[in-house]
Amino acid sequence: MNELAILDAMQTWHTPWLDPIVAAFTSTSNTGELWILLGIVLLCFRRTRKAGAGVLVAVALGAVITNLTIKPLLMRPRPCDVNPAVQLIIPRPHGSSFPSGHTTAAFAAAAALWFARDPKAPAGLVAGVTAAAVLMGLSRMYCYVHYPTDVLAGMAVGILAGLAAARIVGALARRRRPAPDIPRGPGHSGSGS
Repeated sequence: MNELAILDAMQTWHTPWLDPIVAAFTSTSNTGELWILLGIVLLCFRRTRKAGAGVLVAVALGAVITNLTIKPLLMRPRPCDVNPAVQLIIPRPHGSSFPSGHTTAAFAAAAALWFARDPKAPAGLVAGVTAAAVLMGLSRMYCYVHYPTDVLAGMAVGILAGLAAARIVGALARRRRPAPDIPRGPGHSGSGS
């Protein structure tokens, strides 16, 4: 199916009460600030510090891959540039369309929490961040600034960034732990032989 047709169909969802809510929500991540704030808050508590570090690393990785690598290479026009007849409810974002940076950041944060497998991270938080990530992707299409494939690519990049971040933070955490004491057999004293 034509991607513009999907976006045009979504324009029938607009209502006077929903537009300001979607516009406000999608704007919370213009530079990833919602997910960066989440990571910083999680860093402030000892039990969620590892998860917070994972979120921040994932969002940074996602931004580098999306905004500094793929977008400048592909320079895909946004749907609002292809069909300027649609009235935007947000200012036209800078840069090109593919992949969605907002979706990348949102899924990077969610995936970092999922892949951290941190039992100290509240399950409700992980589910809430995942739901917010899905809504972020939908909001970008609702606002007519990204195609469905932009959002799907942002999801993929974000999930890979979250996985990489969880592994990086996990490896760093293991390196920081002191090595366990190895018990010596009988007859060995603490002093050298």
